[in-house]
This record gives sequence, C-alpha cells and structure tokens, in this order.
Amino acid sequence: MLLPALLMTTLAGLSTGLGGLLVLWKCPSNRGVSLALGFAGGVMLTVSLADLVPSGMAYYRGFLPPFAAGCAAGSLILAGMAIAGLLDGILPDENKMMEKLARDGAKALPEQGFAAGAESDEAVALRARALHCGIAVGLALLLHNLPEGILTLFTSVADPRDGLRVTIAIALHNIPEGISVATPLWYATHSRAKSAGAAFLSGLAEPAGALLAYFLLRGFLTEGFLNGLTLLVAGVMSWVSCAELLFGGFALGEKKSAAIGFALGVGGMILGIAALA
Repeated sequence: MLLPALLMTTLAGLSTGLGGLLVLWKCPSNRGVSLALGFAGGVMLTVSLADLVPSGMAYYRGFLPPFAAGCAAGSLILAGMAIAGLLDGILPDENKMMEKLARDGAKALPEQGFAAGAESDEAVALRARALHCGIAVGLALLLHNLPEGILTLFTSVADPRDGLRVTIAIALHNIPEGISVATPLWYATHSRAKSAGAAFLSGLAEPAGALLAYFLLRGFLTEGFLNGLTLLVAGVMSWVSCAELLFGGFALGEKKSAAIGFALGVGGMILGIAALA
C-alpha cells in the first residue's frame, strides 16, 4: 500500500506547483501583487487559526484541563512565531537584493520581453521587498508541507478512502499556497522558471517529508509529536502571514488591494475548511 499512498501524497504536493503556474501568464502590477499577497496572508492565517490550531488544541484537551491545554498550545504557537522571526534574520538583506536586482535588471528585462531601460530606485526597492516575501513564504510552506506529507502518507496507508479525502482537501488548499509563493517571485525576478520552480519545490516537501518519516522517523511519530509540530507550524505561518505577506502588500502602496485580497483569502478558506471537514 506504500506506492499508492506515496502517489497521493505527491499529487497533493504538486498542487502547490499548479497554483504557481496559474499566475505566470502575465507579470502582475503593484496592485495585482498586493491583492495576491493579501489573499495569501488571509489563506495562511485562516489555515493556521481555523484548521491547524483547533486540531492541536483538541489533542491537548483530551488529557489536560482547558486552561492548561490553552497554555500548552499557546506556548507552541509562540515558539513557532519565534522560529519564524529567527528565520527572517537569516534571509538575504534587502539592500543586497536591491543591488543585485538593479545590476541584473537592465540585462534581464529586455531578454524576457519587458521594456528596456533602467528602473527607478523605488521600483527596485519594491521588487526587493517582494523577493523577500517570496523567499519567506517559500520557507514557511516547506515547514508546513512536511507534516502535511506525513499525515497524507500515513492516513493513506491505514485507509485509502480516508487518504483520498485528505489528499483532496490538502491539494485544494495547496493551490492558493502555490500562488502565494510564485506571485511575489514572478514580480521580483520576472522569471517564470524561478517562480514556478519555487512553487513546485515547496510542494515536493510533502512526499519528501513523508518518505523521510516513513523510513527513518517512524518510531518517533507519536500523536503528541505530530500535534506539537502542527502547532509550531501554525505559529510560523501566522507570523509570515502578518510580518511578510500583509506587510509586503501594504508596502507596495496598495493597501486597499491588500485588504480586499486578505478578506477574499479568509472567506475562501473558511468555506473550504467547512466544505471539506
């Protein structure tokens, strides 16, 4: 049963890449990127707080009183936010990104079909901000997709019917996650290959994590470990949603577009979670 289960896990992960492909037909404007970043922020925050956190809380409430369960879950979420803050510190500096984008811009843009000519400092700064967002989101989704892959694989091995249901649910919410990775990278680099590649790479963390867990970590994958990891990831994603995606959308000067995107992301994911529960 391992091969069919691994196939379902891979398909769920590849849907992230599909989401990335959906936005590569045309390089987005500032308004389009702000809308996409707000949408991605709404999706990730809703997945974290309305899906991941309740499942983790339910585990702790099974053997702890409500206040203690809340403290346990809250401490793990805050730890995840701290991890995300530390990850942000190791990302490339935006000033260095600006220098590289400015250096490469005059050569790369005409080759890729964009208008020639030097970009303004403001345009380069906005592209650097978007690139920083894209990298941060990609790292967050790598962390998020590892436990998702483990869940999909082990569920599919235990019960193929349940595995199919989990695969469909994860695949559907991976599509907007792929959009959230590819859109800022597409805007920043004007490279379809790099943007799509980043989306597919973050999705392939699901089968990679599943295989690693199945062959090397099976003895450590207790219910407590997986629920704790889920809450840590919820903290990481909540931080990235606010500190990177929403901040990035507002920084592009299109606050209304970012807010509209956020509202659409929250509403869409609430409906999706309810429909697939």
